[in-house]
Amino acid sequence: MNLGNIPKLPIGGGAATALIKLGVFAGIGIYGLSNSLYNVEGGQRAIVFNRVLGIKDKVYAEGTHFMIPWFERPVIYNVRAQPNYVESISGSRDLQTVKIVVFGVLPSIIQETLKAVVAQYNASQLITQRENVSREIRGILTERALNFNIEVDDVSIVSLTFGKEFTAAIEAKQVAAQEAERAKFIVEKAEQDKRSAIIRAQGEAKSAQLIGQAIANNPAFITLRRIEASRDISHLVMSSNNKVYLDSNELLLNLQSLKHPQDGK
Repeated sequence: MNLGNIPKLPIGGGAATALIKLGVFAGIGIYGLSNSLYNVEGGQRAIVFNRVLGIKDKVYAEGTHFMIPWFERPVIYNVRAQPNYVESISGSRDLQTVKIVVFGVLPSIIQETLKAVVAQYNASQLITQRENVSREIRGILTERALNFNIEVDDVSIVSLTFGKEFTAAIEAKQVAAQEAERAKFIVEKAEQDKRSAIIRAQGEAKSAQLIGQAIANNPAFITLRRIEASRDISHLVMSSNNKVYLDSNELLLNLQSLKHPQDGK
């Protein structure tokens, strides 16, 4: 009997086929799962294009969203505010040249709006009423941007620059104001010094008057003053480290020669 002619039966053929099918389905599942989710980051919005229905009406906000792989495709847009610094050279109502820089959108309509608004104000009003000017520009731009389906978040004046002549005039005016304030201070100080001198003179005159009255009413007042002066001089001499040899008459220390007016001369 020839055993080599016996055909060999496949061992485990059903299990291998099942594993292959399982691997295929698992791969399809992983592919479908990985391609059926998409993320919309902060500051972005998404719309979905469907190969059958076209663009869907829904707008998707931030987060993770589901889509049908191959049939649908997300289109993500950046909706963050895009700032534009627009510079415009305009003329004020008093014919001053003004260069204004505005933080906003749509440079085309900003130029026209700036020229229209700035022309309604004088150069000085553009400085003192800057908030009102900015508010008026923002209102006009917001209204006009609606025609383009654009929502304006904020419009603000970044800087105002005037012509050299007007700038020099403002600086001269500020210097003149400072000089006027300085002159006012000097005048007020002089007035204060004058009042102080008058008050001091009045006090000295009153003091002299009181001293004169005291001397007239009581001649011993002079003697009392000499005693007080002698006491002060003696304390000064005693506290000094130097040796002093002076006549007692010169130092007002000859108090023994003083006599009370009632004792007679």
